[in-house]
Amino acid sequence: MQMPVLMISPDELSQFGLSSSTNIHYQLSPEELIEQTVNRAQGVLNDTGALCINTGEFTGRSPLDKFIVKDAVTENTVHWNNFNIPIDEKYFHLLREKLCQYLGTKNEVWIRDAYACADEDLRIKIRVINEHPWSNLFCHNMFLRPQEEALEDFEPEWTIIQAPGFKADPKMDGTRQHNFAIVSFTHKTILIGGTGYTGEMKKGIFTILNYILPKEKNVLSMHCSANMGKDGDVAVFFGLSGTGKTTLSADVNRKLIGDDEHGWTADSIFNFEGGCYAKTIDLSKEKEPEIFNAIREGALVENIQFFEGSNQIDFSNKSITENTRVSYPLDFISNALDPSIGGLPENIFFLTCDAYGVLPPISKLNAGQAMYQFISGYTARVAGTEAGVTEPKATFSACFGAPFLPLHPGFYAKMLGEKMKENKVNVWMINTGWSGGPYGIGSRIKLQYTRNMITAVLNGDLDNAEFEMHPVFGMMMPKRCNHVPMNMLHPRYTWADRSAYDTAAKQLAELFIKNFEKYAAGVSEEILAAAPKI
Repeated sequence: MQMPVLMISPDELSQFGLSSSTNIHYQLSPEELIEQTVNRAQGVLNDTGALCINTGEFTGRSPLDKFIVKDAVTENTVHWNNFNIPIDEKYFHLLREKLCQYLGTKNEVWIRDAYACADEDLRIKIRVINEHPWSNLFCHNMFLRPQEEALEDFEPEWTIIQAPGFKADPKMDGTRQHNFAIVSFTHKTILIGGTGYTGEMKKGIFTILNYILPKEKNVLSMHCSANMGKDGDVAVFFGLSGTGKTTLSADVNRKLIGDDEHGWTADSIFNFEGGCYAKTIDLSKEKEPEIFNAIREGALVENIQFFEGSNQIDFSNKSITENTRVSYPLDFISNALDPSIGGLPENIFFLTCDAYGVLPPISKLNAGQAMYQFISGYTARVAGTEAGVTEPKATFSACFGAPFLPLHPGFYAKMLGEKMKENKVNVWMINTGWSGGPYGIGSRIKLQYTRNMITAVLNGDLDNAEFEMHPVFGMMMPKRCNHVPMNMLHPRYTWADRSAYDTAAKQLAELFIKNFEKYAAGVSEEILAAAPKI
């Protein structure tokens, strides 16, 4: 399909270091972007037609190199910390000028106009300027795609300028090293240089929405997946990477609203994005058929390896990175909801992969506990993901998305608590990790058992169940759940050495309490009272 000519004047082009003589590829189709990538030897096709590329030096986000411009808008509103790192406005202007000058030396540049937010009343218009065609394909897949007629008078509110080949000079440019991602709320611009990792663009937009929507629109922004049942009941899944957020929300019996970023208004849950960005490590058709089948023409697969002598992806290969990824439009999922907006949630699930084997496989939280666990954002990495790591490693990420939250975590938790109470939402914690002992001793909770527990919640099977309280963490554990062995519902009883369980539970509780110290000054007594009891 012939797309409209870029409606941007020579004067506007010059602001980005571009001229009319530059070959500007505007709003190209996936087919064109794939062809250009292959012809430039920047990617190859796999056996199902997906485009496979290598993002280069960086195969994941670089949190210590993400900055927010500290100025009159942000100085007293952003929660400055190790994730929200301030940078002086003079460096933003300097790097923007250098980045645009760099793009101006290129024979070709790719530009795309897109939206974020499926809710039209909250939608923002985005213009992306890319150095490479495959980066532009990622934006096509992940952001919402305007109809052709909407492009004729498209006026972007936010701009992303991304050039992996441009490297900053830390001594001159105020950065930590040569790569950077800088957000300016005053200039409504995101600058990305020195890294080809596509997720920096996606998370840049997520960061700005996590500031704009809660602060200015009274909409709770969430790092979560969401789906909807046949009767319109909505479920929301929070969880850090590796806890099953994408896997468990891709349910053949429910419509997928989205797999990663959502907003909660007075009457709906809506997706921020137009696509999915799924991890592919150890992907199989049997365990995750929807994601597996989405790896086809139009999908962009990152940092994978092929089986020797073929173009068939070896999903178990971690030689480049464990963070192998695929991006694809939401409609690649057979049961995706269009438009990606659902009603108010009835159930919220906090997913954690507890490699210590302490937390129950399913438990119900009261409002205070929900807010406490939300701010904590706990999971535990298993041994083997880092060189020299032989024991589980606790990870806490506030609101299950600390690197993308410009405001104090207590701000988001307060909104969550208010919405939970107002809408009488049930909140459940699901442990997708270990039972019967920690990693290396116990065993991983079977995916089918986890699915059965979630199904029991969604079907109302636990509405009248008998519960007992966890002695340390206080959450309520059902004594029975359909199609789940009774003896695994209380984690202490799955350990051969129950005194060892008590010791492990106390140690994990101490980690929770220690982690929460930095948030204590910004939260309510109700939340503080929900801390584990040692």
